[in-house]
Amino acid sequence: MEELRPSGAPLPQAFPTLFPPGLHAIYSECRRLYPEQANPLQVTAIVKYWLGGPDPLDYVSMYRSLGNPALDVPEHWHYVSFGLSDLYGDNRVHEYTGIDGPSGFGFELTFRLKREAGESAPPTWPAELMQGLARYVFQSENTFCSGDHVSWHSPLDNSESRIQHMLLTEDPQLQPVKTPFGVVSFLQIVGVCTEELHAAQQWNGQGILEILRTVPVAGGPWLITDMRRGETIFEIDPHLQQERVDKGIEMEGSNLSGVSAKCAWDDLSRPPEDEDDSRSICIGTQPRRLSGKDTEQIREALRRGLEINSKPILPPISSQRQNGMNHDRVPSRKDSLESESSAAIIPHELVRTRQLESVHLKFNQESGALIPLCLKGRLLHGRHFTYKSITGDTAITFVSTGVEGAFATEEHPYAAHGPWLQILLTEELVDKMLEDLEDLSSLEEMKLPKEYSWPEKKLKISILPNTVFDNPLN
Repeated sequence: MEELRPSGAPLPQAFPTLFPPGLHAIYSECRRLYPEQANPLQVTAIVKYWLGGPDPLDYVSMYRSLGNPALDVPEHWHYVSFGLSDLYGDNRVHEYTGIDGPSGFGFELTFRLKREAGESAPPTWPAELMQGLARYVFQSENTFCSGDHVSWHSPLDNSESRIQHMLLTEDPQLQPVKTPFGVVSFLQIVGVCTEELHAAQQWNGQGILEILRTVPVAGGPWLITDMRRGETIFEIDPHLQQERVDKGIEMEGSNLSGVSAKCAWDDLSRPPEDEDDSRSICIGTQPRRLSGKDTEQIREALRRGLEINSKPILPPISSQRQNGMNHDRVPSRKDSLESESSAAIIPHELVRTRQLESVHLKFNQESGALIPLCLKGRLLHGRHFTYKSITGDTAITFVSTGVEGAFATEEHPYAAHGPWLQILLTEELVDKMLEDLEDLSSLEEMKLPKEYSWPEKKLKISILPNTVFDNPLN
């Protein structure tokens, strides 16, 4: 990438065809906010993505915002991306889907970074951060929404900062624009600490964002990221903020309906060497792949799980399938669990749903730490939670008795469809498990492997080192 070059001045209206309409629409919205900055500094891709370059964003413009002293909003740098939406309308990057639909992925990224005293030019690392998120979107074809969180596990600016993760929300000033190629909204990246990310996972991103808006040093009304912030919202106001989060979890539960994880499961009902049964799933064997419809059901479960409904529903498995493609979906835009390898090795109709008597669940440390969230924030609120393996097609879905469409039932609480396991847990069992799993809150200090079991329920959970999952032969 080439850094810090001025953007081209707006072309005269006499030459509108020379200026890409999608690009012009976003520039116009930026000029509404910054009329005096017609030529902002830009980071631009030397070789454009549509010419084979590695960076999906054609440009990232960087504006100097004076903030709003009346609202206690400090001066900051405002970054705006160009490229997640359709800038050109000629199919070089994005497929044209109509003027009333989303343009490209339907959004551009923004970021607000507090300006340090004496800083005369904006740092360029936020542009690379935005390129990294854009690469994820283009490669996975997953889109972001307001309230989403991104686990980054590293200071955003590669310093020693505590700001190591991100939440996403609507930009407080840039309004959605309608272009000739569809609608574009603006999603702002908000840097957060690890404790704030965990709170967003346990409750929801919007709730934590609302708290950040009320704390000037943690973001304030415009959610400005200060990489030098040394305290979390829970350290700034220990009792009030934690009380708000705890009350939110108790009243609303968690909006996190699933994660990609290192996980596996074994059927303890019979010897694992029986390779002819589709329920044989273990780390040391090659699992049968999920069919396209199974994968679609898990994706839909996660997607609909984000909605707060009194009766969350797992869509029924459908046998209508052709060439592994779901006809009710646009194939060029995938959701979080779709993969090109998800077409079934065994035809979907031939994979039996099996009731199991005893199961053993295996999670790595990070995945295991989310089990209390799954139980308290999801199942106790009548919802479901899915772990999807990042190393294969294995999936584990926990469901409560209020979830319709599940193939696990109270009579047969463990059921498998190929490598997809569903576990139905009653409220009584969830309460018991939460008591027994209390030490998962200090999992980092725990010596692994760690095993929990409920013999009367024929259920066992193991928390294992990452190396077990990294080496499939173990």
